Amino acid sequence: MHLLVMYDIENDRIRTKIATACEDYGLDRIQFSAFYGQLSRAYQEELMVRIGRLLGKEMGRVQLIPIAADDWEKRIQVGQYVR
Repeated sequence: MHLLVMYDIENDRIRTKIATACEDYGLDRIQFSAFYGQLSRAYQEELMVRIGRLLGKEMGRVQLIPIAADDWEKRIQVGQYVR
């Protein structure tokens, strides 16, 4: 299943760990705080449990949004990703 993971987290250390978790699951960074990829439902749940443990009681929010593959293909983007 195609999905987006987006987050808004104040703590730099926690934010970095969550980004690393997304990369560990093979997701691609598409914005500084957004990742895209394909994961089974089981891996989605596993990733969100891991993220929940990393976030703990810190201020922040993480969202996992399933999207249809054809909707992803219809996306419109402007500019290039800057690292």
